[in-house]
Amino acid sequence: MMQGTEGTATAVDDVTRRRTHPWAAFRRWRHRRPFGAGLAVALGGGEILLTQRASISVILTAGADSLIGYVMPVIMVVCGLLIVFNPRQRLFYSVVAVLASLASWLTSNLGGFFIGLLLGVVGSSLAFGWDPDQPARARRRWLRRRKAV
Repeated sequence: MMQGTEGTATAVDDVTRRRTHPWAAFRRWRHRRPFGAGLAVALGGGEILLTQRASISVILTAGADSLIGYVMPVIMVVCGLLIVFNPRQRLFYSVVAVLASLASWLTSNLGGFFIGLLLGVVGSSLAFGWDPDQPARARRRWLRRRKAV
């Protein structure tokens, strides 16, 4: 009898440990928002910023034409972060991010040599298509198996 209660206590401790583990909490937080989409948009903007190699003094003397090359990727990074941290407004942010990504093609070395442009467009498309009310995958798989039987 005593052995059964120890096994149950161990199982309860394992469940409690999994729920309170920081990575488990991060995983639950990440799955409730379009994390991959926002990350792709932010990485695309960061990559475009890294391809801009002029110093700020050159940019300020060159005028607004060269300054816009830095504004578009900054908008992309901000939209990527807002997609992750404010998923309710993801539709607006994804439209702004795709427009900034496409504008970076003209303003920022062909959109960071196409890598940042593609990351921004794909991330914004994923954010636009993300469905917050979608059931968990394991649950859907279990329901399909149950209906088949």
